[in-house]
Amino acid sequence: MLSSLWNIILLVTISSASIIRDFQVAQPPVVPVDAKRCTVEIFSHDFANSFADGPAIAQLDPPDDCGSVGSWAAITLNLTVTTNGTQFDRLGIFTFHNVEIWRTSTFEPTIGDGIIWTYMKDVTQYIPLFSEPGEFLLELDNLIETGLDGVYSTTVTANYYESSTSHPSAKKADMIIPLSTLSNTTGDDASVPPSFSINVTIPQNTIAIYAELFASGNGLEEDWFFNVPDEFFPNISPNITSAHDGFREVRLLIDGLVAGVAFPYITIFSGGFIPSFWRPIGSYGVAELPTYFVDVSPFVPLLTDGLPHNFTLDVVSAEANHTINPNWFVSGILQVVLDSSSERTTGSLTVHSATDYANTSITGSVADFGHFDATVTATRGIHIEADILGGSGQSTHVVWTQDLVFSNIQTYRNDGLFATLTQTSNGTSTSTHNGVVVLSDIFSYPFKTRFDYLDATLTNWTSSIDHSYDRALLPNPLRVASTINNHQTTDGFFQLGAEKMGNFGNGTNNNTFSYFDAEGNTYTRRVNATNSNFNDTITIPLDEIGGNLAH
Repeated sequence: MLSSLWNIILLVTISSASIIRDFQVAQPPVVPVDAKRCTVEIFSHDFANSFADGPAIAQLDPPDDCGSVGSWAAITLNLTVTTNGTQFDRLGIFTFHNVEIWRTSTFEPTIGDGIIWTYMKDVTQYIPLFSEPGEFLLELDNLIETGLDGVYSTTVTANYYESSTSHPSAKKADMIIPLSTLSNTTGDDASVPPSFSINVTIPQNTIAIYAELFASGNGLEEDWFFNVPDEFFPNISPNITSAHDGFREVRLLIDGLVAGVAFPYITIFSGGFIPSFWRPIGSYGVAELPTYFVDVSPFVPLLTDGLPHNFTLDVVSAEANHTINPNWFVSGILQVVLDSSSERTTGSLTVHSATDYANTSITGSVADFGHFDATVTATRGIHIEADILGGSGQSTHVVWTQDLVFSNIQTYRNDGLFATLTQTSNGTSTSTHNGVVVLSDIFSYPFKTRFDYLDATLTNWTSSIDHSYDRALLPNPLRVASTINNHQTTDGFFQLGAEKMGNFGNGTNNNTFSYFDAEGNTYTRRVNATNSNFNDTITIPLDEIGGNLAH
């Protein structure tokens, strides 16, 4: 990559007569800028009444003019969306060969000439999928009705980067297996509760499996972190929040045994809390929701018998019955590595120390209706070991561990109209193969907010958020280790209009971001925005960009 350092400081003012360019702060994909690139437009599609009309579906074939198929140095997807009018934020699910490869969401359109955003997603890890012709699908459910007239006009392209001596072919799995609904007409994510299960048959010469999990709360679970424990829910108006507490654990089970879990990151969509916060800077993760990783390799000796085995995904709370509200969308991917021999892999699962559920507690006190405190805590420890013997004679001792800690502290005052939340979620997941670290995930997701309804009509409120995404991640040995630190603070006011129109609000958003990886790539950005009169005037007083990916 280029070693130049760019620093850009801008003062930009955007009026309502201008198209607003929205964005989520993130590092650019690491691609060989001097390699030959082949660009394929997958589709251009308008999502209007797409709840009824269905997703965009297109046939995608690998290009034959960027080197041999499957030998690429990198692949990226480019999503560009324009819209205007009024509309809610919508979830987007990209699937290819029935495998979810990208979960995104939309920015809400605004007054004036509308908005546009572009996001580029690195999909190099899915080269085995892109090496075969298949159906490419984007489900983005939208609705046109009175007060909602925003159409999401979407273009998606794929960029293939040719490999060479200076830019070798990217590492890749031998096979990718979906943990999905296998639908050919909608996105392949499953809605839970209840749990989602699929039977999977693994090749008999498999020697390693790495899972990637997609999970996000929607409906009554969009603000899952603000849900009140069941024992305190009668002490607050149901118009303010939902039941079933503020802890969520995403679980992956194999034949009924817990294989790994995730304490999910809070993604705030562009209509969340105060929409003025997110014009034009989105919350971190809004354009590319984070995914979670589990080393399934310790189960390989049990999975190579040629029989189907049950993989289950679910999401649970800290309640005694682990109940959650509708709904979470979940799916998964298995990156499968095969032995050089076609003989069956053998071995044994020697240690499985993982309780069915995290160790949780719920405490609190009530002073009066709408005046109470509640605390939810959780800890999770997992330790799994296995000895794996490939048909070629390769022997691997696998150790997979997870140590996670969670706390959610809520206060409600003034009949529940004023609320605060302080949540911490952090942990370490590590897998070693013969003592070598092949998967590592060290994360911290602190989140702090206040939310103050100004009267009992629930039509105007103030709020502030202070949240971070700090993660040092090696998803699997096919990827590059990287570290991301993102800190974002917001503050503002909002007032609802009638018929979803005439809203008024203001907000500030300050975002500091840094990225670096094991190959020496770096990217930093500090950007601030103010939004007055709900998009009438947007000002970006500071935008500094640096690092050798800044170009």
